Amino acid sequence: MKIATYNINGVNGHLAVLLRWLQESKPDVACLQELKAPQEKFPLEAIEAAGYKALWQGQKSWNGVAILSRHFDIQETRRSLPGDSEDMHSRYIEAVINNITVGCLYLPNGNPVPGPKFEYKLGWLERFTRHATELLQTGNPVVLTGDYNIIPEERDVYKPENWSEDALFRPEVRATFKSWMEQGWTDALRKLYPEEKIYTYWDYFRSAFSRNAGLRIDHFLLSPGVSTRLTGAGVDRAVRGWEKTSDHAPVWITLDDE
Repeated sequence: MKIATYNINGVNGHLAVLLRWLQESKPDVACLQELKAPQEKFPLEAIEAAGYKALWQGQKSWNGVAILSRHFDIQETRRSLPGDSEDMHSRYIEAVINNITVGCLYLPNGNPVPGPKFEYKLGWLERFTRHATELLQTGNPVVLTGDYNIIPEERDVYKPENWSEDALFRPEVRATFKSWMEQGWTDALRKLYPEEKIYTYWDYFRSAFSRNAGLRIDHFLLSPGVSTRLTGAGVDRAVRGWEKTSDHAPVWITLDDE
């Protein structure tokens, strides 16, 4: 089973790239972030023509998350992160697919620091940690994936000294990511590639992609029952070099059958 995550940075603006990638990569499940489209503007017809079912939660102009499935039914479990009924941001969606709970998330950026956006990020992290704990306690297989907007370690960013005050690299944010590993989650890419330089995002500016001046901020967290099934992982880096593409590259894992 192949599960992928991709911050598409505009599902309609980058639809041609998305459809080409789906055709070439053929993930069984694809989690998308930053749809930047209201609910009624999601390109369902084109997604279905590509061979995928879809569950999505849109939002006008920004945010938005979706889960696509090629072979398996999508059993929706939630459309938002619990813990704050007043939070209207479309940043989390969850479903059971092939007996795996798949959570697709778009964690807040949090800049500038300090300020209300960073406080919102910290609050979102607390809520996500609580929900992740509950999922872990069920003992069911769980995959939590998406754009975390967290750079876990210095090796996950080009020139870490330039990011010391950024919300993606603040000590309290990185400490939260580390706490998930201590809780029992597995960082899929680091399990298979513990020492390698891996980036998943390159800014549009300053020729970041051609200089490989990137960040690793798109992650897979696996529950223990899924981690033992992990057989492969990677970044479809070439997609970032396509014309009119997202500033993220798709990331994927493969799992053995249960």
